Amino acid sequence: MPYVSRDALGRVVGLSEHATEVAAESLPASHPDVLDFLFRDTGTERGSARFLASDLAFIRVVEDLVAVLVEKRLIAFTDLPPAAQDKLLDRRSMRSYLSGVSGVFSGDEEAKII
Repeated sequence: MPYVSRDALGRVVGLSEHATEVAAESLPASHPDVLDFLFRDTGTERGSARFLASDLAFIRVVEDLVAVLVEKRLIAFTDLPPAAQDKLLDRRSMRSYLSGVSGVFSGDEEAKII
């Protein structure tokens, strides 16, 4: 776990592998304050937005990977924890619904008529 140093406002301004006089607080690497520091763009929130966009894109990769593993019978869907099964089924349902209404958002004027 990294050790953090903070500014007067309490924002993380530095990370250290070992405790120091100015970095005595230890936080998990996944802590929001650590992630904010790592992905902060000079005074803007673009870094955090970029990290979130990356997470969202990666979620799709994980969904597709699980689908391929199940399809190839390398794992059984029921091997996954119940919470993961619920999330995957919910996402599959949303993706199915959105694919059914995708014509509403296309550039084709006829498809926009409901």
